[in-house]
Amino acid sequence: MLVASDISKAYSERTLFRGLNLSMTAGDRIALIGANGSGKTTLLDILAGDILPDAGLVSGRRNTTVGYLKQEPAPFAGRSLLDEVLHANPEVVALSGRIASTRETLSATADPGQQRELMDRLAQLDAELEAAGGSDRDHEAKAILSGLGFKAKDFSRDMKEFSGGWIMRAELARLLFRNPDVLLLDEPTNHLDLEANLWFEKYLSSFPGGVVITSHDRAFLNQVANRILAIEPGEAVHHRGNYDDYLVARERALEVKQAAAARQEREMQRQMRFVERFRYKATKARQVQSRLKQLERIEIIELPRATRKVNYSFPEPPRSGSDIIRLNDVGKAYGENVVYRGLNLTLERGDRVALVGPNGAGKSTLLKILAGVLPIDDGERRLGHNVITAYYAQHVLDLLHADNTALEELQEAAPSESEQNLRTTLGGFLFSGDDILKPISVLSGGEKARVALAKLLLQPSNFLLMDEPTNHLDITSREILADALGDYQGSICLVTHDRTLIRQVANKIIEIDGGLPRVYPGDYDGYLYRKQQEAETKPSAPAAGEPTNAAPDKPSTRGRWRRPLTAKEEEERALSRKARQLATRIDEIGAAITEREAVTSELEAMFTNPEQFADRSQLEDTGQRYRILKEEEQSLWDEWERLSLEAEDVDRTLVALKAG
Repeated sequence: MLVASDISKAYSERTLFRGLNLSMTAGDRIALIGANGSGKTTLLDILAGDILPDAGLVSGRRNTTVGYLKQEPAPFAGRSLLDEVLHANPEVVALSGRIASTRETLSATADPGQQRELMDRLAQLDAELEAAGGSDRDHEAKAILSGLGFKAKDFSRDMKEFSGGWIMRAELARLLFRNPDVLLLDEPTNHLDLEANLWFEKYLSSFPGGVVITSHDRAFLNQVANRILAIEPGEAVHHRGNYDDYLVARERALEVKQAAAARQEREMQRQMRFVERFRYKATKARQVQSRLKQLERIEIIELPRATRKVNYSFPEPPRSGSDIIRLNDVGKAYGENVVYRGLNLTLERGDRVALVGPNGAGKSTLLKILAGVLPIDDGERRLGHNVITAYYAQHVLDLLHADNTALEELQEAAPSESEQNLRTTLGGFLFSGDDILKPISVLSGGEKARVALAKLLLQPSNFLLMDEPTNHLDITSREILADALGDYQGSICLVTHDRTLIRQVANKIIEIDGGLPRVYPGDYDGYLYRKQQEAETKPSAPAAGEPTNAAPDKPSTRGRWRRPLTAKEEEERALSRKARQLATRIDEIGAAITEREAVTSELEAMFTNPEQFADRSQLEDTGQRYRILKEEEQSLWDEWERLSLEAEDVDRTLVALKAG
């Protein structure tokens, strides 16, 4: 469907990728991953034909249609939401116009011959419209809009009435309605809530064409992707499977690479010891030059940088009372839209709450009420004893001082903290070296979000409220946020569509629907399981949340049972065992060579002074011993080279097997 052959792209002196290849067929759902700035959007632009690569070629099957969702929507024409989506398919729009024009001509003519001709033309146009899906286009457009969270009353609204996030959903609906052969999707989940995400996952799973997608939502990538293209420093890595499969394979490949690098380092050191020992010895000149040439030919194994978990040193917050906050008979409305009436809710010390529910249910409103940044119309909001709140929402990025550096922002927030601890904290949030001295004004949205999060967590609060904290953050930054929240000592309440973050942080789920909170103690997967049980016992009730394969806890069994290994696992085990055996033998050979080199060096020193030998017989015996040692040494080197090549083949085979 779409093929990228040996493409490269650089800006100024910075190369994004070189020699990248990609071949897509129907049914491929390729997750394009990489750090911010690695070139993911640039690659999508190249695949869409919006920009040209510096080298290489992008080609596609004849008549292949490509749809591209950018992070900035294309302009709308000022129509209603439904009309904008319906007009997204130009072929159907053109056919509908020709049908309307033909019918108008037919109604105006009285010539029987011309009427028959127009009727035949109408039949042909109707057949073409039917083939293009035109007859059901209203139903299809409404189904897509509903799946993305729009209500029926929204269909007739003018596009100018919608906010940015909803405009992006409309742009996605417009693209899906076009139904191209290839979908290129740049961060489509940024503006989708959990329910819309789930619908979109199902849509992509059944989409017959090819998909290339970027997303910072790890759970979404695990559900959708069946291939991974990772843009990593110096290389583009292909992997079959979802995101978690890729991480496992990458970790194993890194272990193999580290082992190979360690062996290479040991061998280079051994060769260099030989060179240094005999560099100025005329009798060893040929061997020294041979070793030097071998060292020059060695391609150094470069290990990729791996993000490590940072243990944070946040200020220990003051201990609060048992109840963090109580809402008693709280009411809140926006004009005639009543969001809450008679709301009662209590959060306790140690709660790490995720607020979930359909879009528009009032999750952010409840979070703002809990944070005290939104006044209530009725009832009472009562903070517990010694509770200190901290609130994170997107507006806090605007509160950063543009002229301050990242370090200065943290120093203002936590003046009692040492500069070393602040630097360590910024390092944990991916700011290294001189990055901490950059002014806020030059930072990207994701970098500003990381500064704001670090600043917030350094304040001595014991009740943290967060509204979509993962916006603007890539997968690595989200993992760092989860690590930071894991080290945070206070209570947490958050709204997020990032299911991975919910799983890592929450110990209580509160579902909001119809203005009523429903508390589910336990983690997110437990919540999903209980929702699934409720759906099975009450088929008429709509199921909120996500499908899950979770099952009731199985009773423990006595004894230890191990499942039989698959053929692939058996092969992996055999190769790993062989790799260990080869590595052990190579090390043994290296030690034996070193021992023989030490002895032959002593004998060579003796040969320079023949007077040390008692008689000719002793000299001949020593010479014979020297020749045997040199033959053994050469034989060991031959075996070392043969086994080293074999070990490299085994390592490559093992990496390919684990990655495949």
